[in-house]
Order: sequence, then structure tokens, then C-alpha cells
Amino acid sequence: MKILIVHNYYKLPGGEDTVVRNEKRMLESHGHRVILYTRDNKELDNMSRIKKLLLPFCSVFNMRTFFDVRRILVKEKPDVIHVHNTLALISPAVYYAGFLAGVPVVQTVHNFRLLCPGASFFRNGHVCEECVSKGLMCSVKHKCYRNSRLQSFASAFTLMIHRALGTYKKLNYICLTPFNKEKLLKLKGVDEDKVFIKPHFTESISVDNTGYQNEKPYYVYVGRLEKIKGTDLLLKAWQNLGDEGPDLYLFGSGDMDERCRKYAEKNNLKNVFFKGHTDHAGLMEICSHARALIFPSVCYEGFGMTIIEAYSLGVPVIAGDFGNGGSLVKEGRTGFKYKYDSPKALADTVRKAEGLSGESRKVLSTLAYKEYRDHYSEEANYKMLLEIYKSVNKK
Repeated sequence: MKILIVHNYYKLPGGEDTVVRNEKRMLESHGHRVILYTRDNKELDNMSRIKKLLLPFCSVFNMRTFFDVRRILVKEKPDVIHVHNTLALISPAVYYAGFLAGVPVVQTVHNFRLLCPGASFFRNGHVCEECVSKGLMCSVKHKCYRNSRLQSFASAFTLMIHRALGTYKKLNYICLTPFNKEKLLKLKGVDEDKVFIKPHFTESISVDNTGYQNEKPYYVYVGRLEKIKGTDLLLKAWQNLGDEGPDLYLFGSGDMDERCRKYAEKNNLKNVFFKGHTDHAGLMEICSHARALIFPSVCYEGFGMTIIEAYSLGVPVIAGDFGNGGSLVKEGRTGFKYKYDSPKALADTVRKAEGLSGESRKVLSTLAYKEYRDHYSEEANYKMLLEIYKSVNKK
């Protein structure tokens, strides 16, 4: 097949960029022809003042994108257009280039932006779905996008225009989890038959995947040290565990870095170690020996890449019982879930994991790796993606 992949890079590199790169490489390695059309938000830095003032209108429909993609479609005649991100320069104009050419368009839903201008369903330290129940203007009231009423209005306005035009009804969607699909179907007019589920994948990691056999009595957290990621809840849970609790290694940094360190020092958490950043290979080596990865996020999350990386190492996961983190963990099979906003519940779940027999830990490790192999490996992912392309192309 011939696939046109479309992606708008943010100014700061992120997980979506990695997904685009990995899927392009995967498709090409299986003999498919891939054309890549990208824009980069760094272009905004060199824009004239007038162009910046016109940006909200371009975010609704960017004529340059439309004609760029139109030329590619005429020249290359791809079987499918696979879109990842359109904000802010590509815009939904890419969809219309596909509609007019009769080429099916697939949109991977990386976040909740089609329903929430802030893209996260998270506001002021708690989950918020007001834009679904009360309308998109709630985002303007609360300045949900970049803490700006103007930018929140521009984001909401784009959604309102394309909802009115029926743009989103014409797309095919790839959701990363059943939880994401459930949320997307709250968007009026979306046809459930056009919504597919395909998670991200991770490459096989070159460390010893024996999991339980090399296990050591420590737990790991990998991610930003921020309230939205649940790091303060995690530290409170370790305070609850007391001096007899197992070691906890935290990898990453963020706006709560200093605050977390001071909290650990003040409460004499001698079994909590802040590791900062390390290279990916080194991180995976340390994680491969962990008793479990902890995923304490208090927001829905777009996906949980650290969870499937843990599975690829045969390491089980402890996660809150909601959102995408919870949807990726199978209770008692690939890990354990706890009441997501309760430090005590997390501490009790760690005690539960600590109390497992050696045989039970071995079973957990085996099932975690099997979950990776069956659902999150590159080969399994390729089969899912190809079936989606064939399905939309046939329709």
C-alpha cells in the first residue's frame, strides 16, 4: 500500500513525534511506500505580525496545507491518508484535501482535543469534562488552553466550525484504548463503525526479559515530577508505608522536583531515591529488575507508554483504577489497580504486591510479557494497522 502520513510538530518534541517516526519505519520495513507531509510550529517564530494575527483563521482552514496535500495526492495517489496532529499549521484543511480526492482519511486520536480545547480533560488539579456536558465555551471561561482566553477561544472556535460543517463525521479514527474510544463517541455524529482501537507499540528492548528471575525488591516511577502525574500522591503513599517499605526510584524531573525532594527530606523518606534523567537503555536495564512500575497519574492520560515498556520487560504495573492507565492494566494478571486518588490505597496495593509468593510473582511477570507480545509488540501492531487501512480503503 501507499500511505500519506501527515503530522504537525509541536515546538517541543513529544511522544506523538516518536509514534510518527516508529510507524513510518514499521510500514517501510514491511514494504509499503510512505510519503510524509509535515509542518513545524517553530515556523511561528519567524512569522510576521500580520500572519500571527491571522493564525486563528488558518487554524480553522490553512490554504497552504490544502494545496500542498492536494498536489501530493495528485502526484502520489496514496491509498490512505493517516493524520496524527493538525495543530496549529496543518489544520483540518488536510481532511478536505482527502475528501475531495476520494482518499480515506484516518485520524489517530492522541489526546482529547476533539472534545476538550485544553486536550487533557484536566483543570485546576482535577478531572473536568465541562466542555462535553455544558459546551466548548467553558474552556474560554476557565482559560483551559495555555491559560489564555483568546487562545482557548481560537481552539474552541475551530472545533465549533468543523462540528457545524460535519467534518468529524467523515473521518475514520484510531483510538489508543477502549477508554479513548468511549470518550470520542461522546462527539455527536461520530460513527462507531469508523472508530478502531490500536495502541502504540514499543520495540523489543535488548535486555534480559526474564522479569521475575532477575527481580530486585524496588519499585520505579518514570515520568515528569508534576501534580498531574500523581508524584505527590506517590510520596504520600511511601510515607504511609513507613521505614519498612521497599525502595522507590523516581526517574524524571519537573516543576515539582524541588518540592518533592523537600517533602521526602522533611518526612525522612530514606527509601525514596530521586534519579533524575538517565539514558533510555540504562533506564530500561534498571526497570527490568524492578518488582513493579508504578503509574500514579491523576489525569486520564493519552496513553501509558511506560506501562507497555514495563510489560516488554516482564515487569508488572501498579496503576490507578481510571483513565488510560487503568485500562492498560489487567487486575491480578499484568499488575494491580488501586483507588486512583488515595495514597493509602496505593500503599495497601504495594503491601499486597510485597506479600506475593515467588510463584505468584513469576506468573505476573510471565503474563505481563505475554500482554506485550500479543498487543504491544511491533509485529502485532503492524497487523492491526494494516487491517485498519484495508478496512477504510474497502469502504
